[in-house]
Amino acid sequence: MISFTAKYIKISSGYLGQLIEWPEVVTEGRDIEDCRSMLRDALKEMMLAYKQLGKEIPVGNALIEQLPVEDENVGQTA
Repeated sequence: MISFTAKYIKISSGYLGQLIEWPEVVTEGRDIEDCRSMLRDALKEMMLAYKQLGKEIPVGNALIEQLPVEDENVGQTA
C-alpha cells in the first residue's frame, strides 16, 4: 500500500484536490467528500496508465509540515 498526500483548496465551484507528490493528479468536486472521491479515482486511473506505459509511479508517503513565520520582519535588513 502507498499513501499519497492530498491538498484541497476551496474554489468558487467547490474544492480542487491535488496530490503533493504527484501534481499531475488533480481534480475538482462540489464538496470536500466529492473531491476526495474524485481524487482517489483520478489516482487509480493515473496509476493504471503509468503501469500500462511502463512509467515509474512517483513515491508517496511524504511528510507535510507547516512552518510558521512572523511576516512583520520579512524583507527588513538587520
